[in-house]
Amino acid sequence: MSRQSISLTEPNDEWLKAQVENKEYSSKSELVNDLIRQARKQQAQIDWIRAKLETAENSGFTNDSKESILAQSKSLLNG
Repeated sequence: MSRQSISLTEPNDEWLKAQVENKEYSSKSELVNDLIRQARKQQAQIDWIRAKLETAENSGFTNDSKESILAQSKSLLNG
């Protein structure tokens, strides 16, 4: 595992400390890694939606129903 040094603003550091003190996470590192995982998952969903929109815009239409697109989007989000 890679070891990094980062600087945090005081409000962000206090929030991280509070999460660890509330036993939500065992360490700041665990919390930061979880936040990064969540951001990566969210970015994957955004990229998927963007690709669907670009395809629809380029073709003028899509054969996918809005229910199908919504189900696929939720599936990506729930990973």
